[in-house]
Amino acid sequence: MQRISTKIRGPGMLTLTQINEAGERLAPYIYQTPLLRMSNLDAWLGCRVYIKAECMQKTNSFKIRGALNKMLSLPREALIQGVVAASSGNHGKGVAFAAALLGVPATVVLPDTAPRVKVEGIRKLGARVVSCRLGERHRIAGALSADQGSALIHPYDDEAVMAGQGTAGAEIMAQLPEADAVVAPVGGGGLISGVSTAVKGLSGKARVIGVEPELLRRYARSIEAGEPVALAEQASVADAVLTLEPGHKTFPIARANVDRFVGVSDEYILKGQKLLLTEGKVLAEPSSAMVVGAVLQGAIRFDPNDQVCFLISGGNTGLEQIGILKEISL
Repeated sequence: MQRISTKIRGPGMLTLTQINEAGERLAPYIYQTPLLRMSNLDAWLGCRVYIKAECMQKTNSFKIRGALNKMLSLPREALIQGVVAASSGNHGKGVAFAAALLGVPATVVLPDTAPRVKVEGIRKLGARVVSCRLGERHRIAGALSADQGSALIHPYDDEAVMAGQGTAGAEIMAQLPEADAVVAPVGGGGLISGVSTAVKGLSGKARVIGVEPELLRRYARSIEAGEPVALAEQASVADAVLTLEPGHKTFPIARANVDRFVGVSDEYILKGQKLLLTEGKVLAEPSSAMVVGAVLQGAIRFDPNDQVCFLISGGNTGLEQIGILKEISL
């Protein structure tokens, strides 16, 4: 993985030095995922389209970057009693992979609405799964951590996790240094905080745009309020990004670095997923396809010559989800 200059520092508490260190720590274990030039999508999205294919990452999601960086950063004695994590699925799979790699037990707390493909993927990696209501995940994970003496691996509100996710942004800048914009999905904010720190530190011109489900505009609402705001629980096809409020560590970093947050409806999330699958031949889960759906909806517009990287954050989706797309028109 390319070393990042440590002389440049991103705003907030996260630095390019931390991202550089994470990249070196992760290099033996993860893929440097491809950045694909998708010229057949240019007419659909109104720009020169590039895909950062984190759906092709180990565990089929960017989440392994942050989870593994956090666990590799901990002293061995902190891991003896295992690890516990709250997750919507992808973080849990990353934690389960890292725990298996390091030879420690893992418990993952998932919402009872988590897609079967994610639940099964976590169990196949040897982790124990605990199901609960969406809004109870973090409380239950915290209680289990205290009871078991296990290390708590937060899905986003942790500097080591953000630094790990930021390595995807550093790779984008190495692969496409002339990028005009990077568009990434937003949940709790670990990905957008890390990626935006890398992009803003390494590029003099690239905009960073975050995409949220229309029903859960946590970051947009929180920026309006000037502080993290908790929203009511909502259902969405974007199951991986249903966190109810921004992280308190991620929020100031994202606020400083992200040029704009936009919302996208479930209808257009599915349109984005179908476009990626049928025209791009890229298998993306709905939460990843938000970035394309936002453009199809008209929430984001680009100039035809803009070089835009769409970060496809994960591909953990099952055949039942893909079957729904037959009813979606483009």
